[in-house]
Amino acid sequence: MKTTARLEGKVAEKVHAGRRNLLKAIPALTFAPSLLAQGNLSSVAVRKLHSFGLRVNDVDASTKFYQDLFGAPIQARQGDTVVLRIGEGPRFFSLSPTSEGEQPNISHIGLSVADFDVDVIRSQLAEHGVSRASPQALDRPPLNRAMYSWVTNRSADAGGAATGTQELFFADLEGLTYQLASENHCGGAGPAGDVCERLETAPSSGLMQLQDISHFTNSMVNRDRANAFYTTVFGKQFQAYQGPTSPIVGVGDGIQFLMYTGGSQAGRPTRPGSINHVCFSVANFEVDRILALLTDYGLSARENPRDTAAFNHWISMRMPNRGGAAGGTPELYFSDPDGLRIQLQDAGYCGGGGYLGDSCPPLV
Repeated sequence: MKTTARLEGKVAEKVHAGRRNLLKAIPALTFAPSLLAQGNLSSVAVRKLHSFGLRVNDVDASTKFYQDLFGAPIQARQGDTVVLRIGEGPRFFSLSPTSEGEQPNISHIGLSVADFDVDVIRSQLAEHGVSRASPQALDRPPLNRAMYSWVTNRSADAGGAATGTQELFFADLEGLTYQLASENHCGGAGPAGDVCERLETAPSSGLMQLQDISHFTNSMVNRDRANAFYTTVFGKQFQAYQGPTSPIVGVGDGIQFLMYTGGSQAGRPTRPGSINHVCFSVANFEVDRILALLTDYGLSARENPRDTAAFNHWISMRMPNRGGAAGGTPELYFSDPDGLRIQLQDAGYCGGGGYLGDSCPPLV
């Protein structure tokens, strides 16, 4: 408690000023992370891409689909939400029912943090202008929660601890939502959500095996501002470039990354950012083999690149002008029962060059 009090005391005078100053500085933010790095602000010690959530129309149908493809066991249940394990765990993704009027979407990005402590992390976020709020104070529209952090208390009825499981979230300037958790978080019970004792094996081993989360690609109204913000808040560097103005933010292991695409609209966002797609790494990544597996399962080749329907698959060849190989780096996608976009790549894929996209030499 003394440590928390000292931290809060240290940043108390920065909280409101930090958020106000960031909003004022929005038009001036550019590519360079140094614009946000001034002032010796502390960074959140992000370790890995850890989890994400899918909001779907039919949880049972989506569970069957993903278990058929990947053989992913159910690692935990949170009321109506099903938590599917990625690889050997505890990394996971969750399937939750959409609410009335809500369209299916990728709801949030989960990141693991070293020495996870809710109060310490919220104080660090506050230094970067992310103010504290209670879940009850946040309206549903994403832009209404922009630049706030909040803590939910998942009850035993929703798979949490008897006294509640604390879960920490924050939203950036465009309302894009992140969950921060311990490296042992499994979406289960216990005060830290790290108790998953009742693994439910999938009906089959699946068509292919998940190894990890590779990356998230996010659509923003101001990509440069997002890159500057996240390299600073998480203390990370650019890992590779997919074009002259398209860097990717390395998470720290040389493989995983976050990518922010979109426009350069200055000022307050007029629409929220969104997660365009998530990418898994899979074992034995061979394009023709995976396309044949998806086709045999019932997915068909996408006909209209601008309108992805459910149960489609397609290949995008990333050419040298976007950091790909001379003959193109194949990037394989499919759409799930709700039309949500999922990418599959080799375990070494780092968003860089080479046929497998696994060449990410240090940037000078």
